[in-house]
Amino acid sequence: MLNRLAVAAAALAAVLSLSAPANAETLVVTAARMVDVERGRYIDNPVVVVTDGRIVSVGTTLPANLPADAERLDLGGLTLLPGLIDMHVHLANTPYVSGFNILSYADDFETVLQVPNARANLDAGFTTVRNLGGPDFADVALMQAIDAGFVVGPRVVPAGVSFGATGGHCDYTGMPRSLAQANDYNADSVDEARHSVREVRKYGARVIKICATGGVFSRNTEPGQQQMTLAEMTAVADEAHMWGLKVAAHAHGASGIRDAILAGIDTIEHASLIDAEGIRLAVQHGTWLSMDIYNTDFTQATGTEFGVTEDNLRKDREIGQLQRDNFRAAHDAGARMVFGTDAAIYPHGQNAKQFAVMVEYGMTPAEAIRAATWNAGQALGQENNVGAIAVGRYGDLIAVAGDPLADVRALETVAVVVKGGEVVKDAR
Repeated sequence: MLNRLAVAAAALAAVLSLSAPANAETLVVTAARMVDVERGRYIDNPVVVVTDGRIVSVGTTLPANLPADAERLDLGGLTLLPGLIDMHVHLANTPYVSGFNILSYADDFETVLQVPNARANLDAGFTTVRNLGGPDFADVALMQAIDAGFVVGPRVVPAGVSFGATGGHCDYTGMPRSLAQANDYNADSVDEARHSVREVRKYGARVIKICATGGVFSRNTEPGQQQMTLAEMTAVADEAHMWGLKVAAHAHGASGIRDAILAGIDTIEHASLIDAEGIRLAVQHGTWLSMDIYNTDFTQATGTEFGVTEDNLRKDREIGQLQRDNFRAAHDAGARMVFGTDAAIYPHGQNAKQFAVMVEYGMTPAEAIRAATWNAGQALGQENNVGAIAVGRYGDLIAVAGDPLADVRALETVAVVVKGGEVVKDAR
């Protein structure tokens, strides 16, 4: 046993040595202008200094005390923004293998997909993503591999395992009894709900994801059906908050949304059928709404080709436009909103296509950008780390051509990506 511990300790020391530079490393970034995401305005000729992964200076002139060996990154006429944040992705999934087609692949196929999908998100300018479902704890492993420098990808906030009611959207509902599967973390009582939070956190989850209602991409559930009780969701929220974790609730239906808000859930995912009362409660409680209003276009255009069942396509058709109309209503009412795409329902790396739809349904470009930066950082509880170009936060930056405050589609083509002061993409 002692020999095994010694080997493990040596391996850990080797990993840490890969990610801990002996000397401070400084990157100085200059550009034509920078988006102040909090205020929705430009700052001309910014100078951003990043040392050992954190921003140490933001101004319009070079600091006098720059190290002689500081690396320079002059972005010329490009526009600088903070790294983008997608609050709802599924890194282990792809839209090109849907429905029962997944049964043609080995058990670990989806786990392997995380690596290229993570890189696609990063190259698209999303330096932080919140992963809300996939193979059990595979996203925790991916987070660890990225953080240790073995894999290139964004900062991953993993849910580990999503859970809900037996037979609900977070359970395995696609097989007959003879091939029965079940989610080990199904929570069918208040006590089970608390236990599932504790166990999922124990194995590495950094956010808790529950399914409060039925869903589009599951069998034998309808999006409007409530599938967890108010008491169960309150237990989840109370337990998670005690441990310092946020909770995301998949909730399409109006009653499930209302109870999730009353339970103290932090973010409502999809919120497709939210009604006037739900919007009022979201505003009153300061609950964040994460509404994936682009992906239905991709699903309806390609779903049959890639294996989406007709029943799932039917559900998507029924709620797609309603969700967009309710997005407008929630925004008009002043609800707090974040950027979440459900990436994997459409291809990873195309996340930014949602910005234009958010603008089409009521947001200004500045508000849409803020949803994926300032707002998302707050909703994650990581406002001191991500979401803005500010002293103390990670040196996560992107650069685009054009004027994103006038045409948000500029974010669909990201020229340069910097993560933690390291240039991970330069496609100029």
